[in-house]
Amino acid sequence: MRITGLETLCLSRMHEPERQWVTSRYRTVKADCAIVIIHTDDGIDGIGEASAYGWPLMIRDWVSWLAPDLIGRDPQDPTLAPHPNGQAVPTAHNAAAAGIDCAIWDLRGKIAGKRVSELLNKTTADRVRLYASSGCRYDWRERPEQLIEEALVYLDEGYTAMKFRIGTEWEWDGVTVDRFLGLVRELVQEVSGRMDLMLDGNCRLNPEQALSVAVELDRLGFAWFEEPMPRDLILEHARLCEAVEMPISGGEVFTTLAQFRPYLDARAYDIVQPDAALCGISEALRIARIAQRYGVPTAPHSWHNGLMAMEHAHLVATLPNPLPLEVCQIQGPLQWAILADKPVIENGYLVLPDKPGLGVSLADNLQETYPYIEGHYAVQVQR
Repeated sequence: MRITGLETLCLSRMHEPERQWVTSRYRTVKADCAIVIIHTDDGIDGIGEASAYGWPLMIRDWVSWLAPDLIGRDPQDPTLAPHPNGQAVPTAHNAAAAGIDCAIWDLRGKIAGKRVSELLNKTTADRVRLYASSGCRYDWRERPEQLIEEALVYLDEGYTAMKFRIGTEWEWDGVTVDRFLGLVRELVQEVSGRMDLMLDGNCRLNPEQALSVAVELDRLGFAWFEEPMPRDLILEHARLCEAVEMPISGGEVFTTLAQFRPYLDARAYDIVQPDAALCGISEALRIARIAQRYGVPTAPHSWHNGLMAMEHAHLVATLPNPLPLEVCQIQGPLQWAILADKPVIENGYLVLPDKPGLGVSLADNLQETYPYIEGHYAVQVQR
């Protein structure tokens, strides 16, 4: 079997006004998707989702640029996949390399007649616990209580865990740490032990704010506190880890093990969060294995669409004592419409399909149904 070609599907769907959401200073107005397809002379295709943060058209350009080194080669060749470069720019290169890597794993699974998770590890789970990831739609000026209403919806849908963010820009409405924590306490009271909670700071807090928030989240029994401060504050993250029992997590933009090493050595992360759609399944697994040597578990960052969720589900299914897997709740219909059949999600768990590879296939006519819309997925809000 030989690789005959690579292509990239660039897809978009505009959000209806009621689906748009504002967090920090940005209103998200559309959903994007980039899917890499590897074709072979046996008619078997491999598929992988690349992070749309790399910009789909630029990802497509990088896939085309990398393709000549793959065409004509055996998909089982262990040197086949391109490597992420560990540089923040261009993100498109890393996303393209990651999408290719994920598609190679899907292809290898189909060739072997095994799930990707079974290729990654002899011991694997057949289902993965999920957490609802959102808390991006509440507005401190209009209806901050929307956060609590949203959490209750996820409870009704069967989720047993949820991650939320810190809301619209605090300085617009004089929001303080105390006011924020007041809302958090109301949320905790409403879910009343029925749901594990996580907070994503999106790197927006300073060390003093992060410590105050972390101490209270620790008291309230939060599962983890994600990216509370700017990522370059490694020592400050280490001090925060020492100050509370609750895990501090991060690293979603890092694409190589080398980028995680300073945080692991400094004990600056209690949980690492690589994204296979930016670093590939191969590197994400390598990061997870080395992090385990430090006693640090892995909880992948998994935003965007359903194919990405499947990539991460297979990875998480191989991990010892796996943590819940992130599933975005606000991507809109594009998220699962890219797949011919949505995988089964029941009682807060995603069931890995009993099919080879990633276990899913693409819906027909995606580029005709969801043609790519150029431009940024979000607009800046001024208040």
